[in-house]
Amino acid sequence: MADRSLRGMRLGAQSLQSEEGVTFSPRVSHTYLCATCARETVMIFSAEAEAPDEWECRFCSQTATRLVDSKPVIVDHSDEKVPRTHWDMLLERRTRAELEELLEERLTFLRERRGQQKVGA
Repeated sequence: MADRSLRGMRLGAQSLQSEEGVTFSPRVSHTYLCATCARETVMIFSAEAEAPDEWECRFCSQTATRLVDSKPVIVDHSDEKVPRTHWDMLLERRTRAELEELLEERLTFLRERRGQQKVGA
């Protein structure tokens, strides 16, 4: 039985694939400058990919801006959508007067259910 045991390879320790015959895609490096810590981060992207104008700084995790000709790119945030709250969406469907009326109806219903009447009405 000892002569039939497997020898010489640890499972999962090494890949059996080689890089022979593999051609890597062309790559381009882009430099990002962090405004918070003033450090530069160099990232490597595929030459075919469009590099983002902003990247997370690897030192302080703040937003770093891509440098083009040693100058930071101006990032336009005007087209970004502002997140809407539930209140904003509610105001798109109803006016404030309608909401006041619905609130008063609901409070009256709850008070009647509890046996309490609103004083002064």
